[in-house]
Amino acid sequence: MNVHPDCFACFMKQAVATLGYAGVADEGKPDMLKAVLAELSTADMHEPPAYATTFMYRKIKELTGRDPYSEIKRTYNDEAMKFYRALRASVKAAEDPLWNAARLAIAGNIIDFGIYSSVDIEGTVKRAMKPTIEVDDYPAFKAEAERADRILYLMDNAGECVFDMLLIEVLIDMGKDVTAVVKGGPVINDATMDDARQVGLTELCAVVDNGSDAVGTIFSLCRADFKDFFDSFPMIISKGQGNFETLQKVDKNIFFLFQAKCDVIANALGLENGAMLLKRGGANQMVLDKGYGLWYYNRRTNS
Repeated sequence: MNVHPDCFACFMKQAVATLGYAGVADEGKPDMLKAVLAELSTADMHEPPAYATTFMYRKIKELTGRDPYSEIKRTYNDEAMKFYRALRASVKAAEDPLWNAARLAIAGNIIDFGIYSSVDIEGTVKRAMKPTIEVDDYPAFKAEAERADRILYLMDNAGECVFDMLLIEVLIDMGKDVTAVVKGGPVINDATMDDARQVGLTELCAVVDNGSDAVGTIFSLCRADFKDFFDSFPMIISKGQGNFETLQKVDKNIFFLFQAKCDVIANALGLENGAMLLKRGGANQMVLDKGYGLWYYNRRTNS
């Protein structure tokens, strides 16, 4: 998924919002936005949008001298924790706890301040728990989760990581060895090790950082051994749109849990903005046939 011309309006909207979170006064914003524009002018149109925004956010941190999202991350970690006990009880009581927890993990993906200025957690939880979502490869997800002994879980946003803990708990109850991956440095409101400690994720499972402050998972920007570490797991759970952008072509047993939060991504998937997805990736991925609106297995693995 490459940078689309429509992405640039979104990039600048994100830049303006981020300068606001950084506390930059209006009179100081024009010069900083010009510097951001200069950075974006070098964007590689053949890379995913997440690649361009990685360097944009690095430039903003350089210009402001701070992590613009540090305070709001702590706030939404605390806010999400208010829902945790009740949601955990609902998962435990569910007929299929894995289905319930996976849906809630997708609901948590709404907590994204790179895209939204406010979020409706309760409303999104209700929507995620409806019988059908736009893309639902849950049967394959359940089968692979039952088969795999070790699972790598790529985290996305702070706050959202509380919802991910619900799914990780279910996987652990199934006897799975789960390792969660957070960012090695701050970028937008993505979860770092500080966030993992704040919500108690480090007490639930092994947590490692990928050595990177990139949006999504860009192996060339991760620590040197991360790709081999990633490849050593028989199953990958990937949270968030940024990880989907950067990993959709990776040939692994990977499942993407996210909400399509921009028109460019949604249109590329043939879906409406706001669509919820539990989508299988890799060689066994299920591919959308836009002509018939049907899902079928990739021909490379069809029998």
